[in-house]
Amino acid sequence: MNRYLYLLLFLLIFTCNNERIVQLPEIENAEITEVLDVSPAYIFYDETQPDSTLLNRRNLISTTNWLVNVDKRLTLRQAIPHIKFLQDKKRNAEMHKNEEAKNYFTCNDTSIKNLGFIEFTNVNYVIDIDTYTNNEPVNTNIRTIYIHFLKSDVFIIDDFFEGKQIKSEGFEMKIHFNENFFAPYRNHKNEIELSFDERLSFQKYIEIKHNIMNFTNDMSIINNEEFIY
Repeated sequence: MNRYLYLLLFLLIFTCNNERIVQLPEIENAEITEVLDVSPAYIFYDETQPDSTLLNRRNLISTTNWLVNVDKRLTLRQAIPHIKFLQDKKRNAEMHKNEEAKNYFTCNDTSIKNLGFIEFTNVNYVIDIDTYTNNEPVNTNIRTIYIHFLKSDVFIIDDFFEGKQIKSEGFEMKIHFNENFFAPYRNHKNEIELSFDERLSFQKYIEIKHNIMNFTNDMSIINNEEFIY
């Protein structure tokens, strides 16, 4: 299918449900620009609802790749519970299950004026931090970097391996995070653990994810657990 026709079809879908529109988060130079065998879900920004969100999942087919279209104006506090619900629905499917099917966030890739996608199939969102326990053994061969995103342009980096903490504020994240920062420290592999203020917009969340994914390498991995607090 022609890429522009593909985008047009999505725009028509966004507007055909009682004139509701999803304002997709924007990124540049998406790594994934095409996903086949899909079915969509929509998380609308809707001020008439108690939590300002409305989930439409009527067209989801469990054996397909899921494209989750989240309005960029929503906060993580509003969007993440719906996203977790969709993840659980797919993971717990007992019939017609496809282990190869993945989940993607749909974005507007401004560099190509078309759709781009960010996969989140294996992400585990932790929203009840008080009851969270980590039972995995400590691996001394891994340099763990904790990055806490407090609000739009403020984040704290805890690098216990090097015994330092960095607080940054007021500039673009990608200026700080670069190939040198995520380069392996001596012979140790990097593991990046992310936590996010629940008041962050979904647009800012997608920007953060996209930037970090662009700068990681073969010796750096992003932990599947993301903490929303």
